[in-house]
Amino acid sequence: MIKPSSTLQSLTRKIIKFRDDRDWKQFHNPKDVALSLMLEAGEVAEHFQWKSNEEIEKYIKSHRAEIGEELADVFYWVLLLSHDLNIDITKALDKKMEKNKKKYPAKKAKGRNVKYNRL
Repeated sequence: MIKPSSTLQSLTRKIIKFRDDRDWKQFHNPKDVALSLMLEAGEVAEHFQWKSNEEIEKYIKSHRAEIGEELADVFYWVLLLSHDLNIDITKALDKKMEKNKKKYPAKKAKGRNVKYNRL
């Protein structure tokens, strides 16, 4: 079985090589990488903006590849930023999920869409 962290490390190496082959590190300060992440997340959101639930269902079927490309762009910037800031993203996610389990215990949060302080 492939460990998720080794897969993420492999993907991170791939994007670092892509960046380094183009000498782009000079442009990748944390602020600009974070802005790029936000811009790409906005491009994901654009696919769903102003559409009803029914329109979204149809749209996803015919635009899955394009949505996937935008999600890949977001993922690229997440991996790049976590690498540049020396953050183990898998450990950070594990820690965050543990925090969320405490903030949103299943017994209180199940089927509810309210913030933790309203449970």
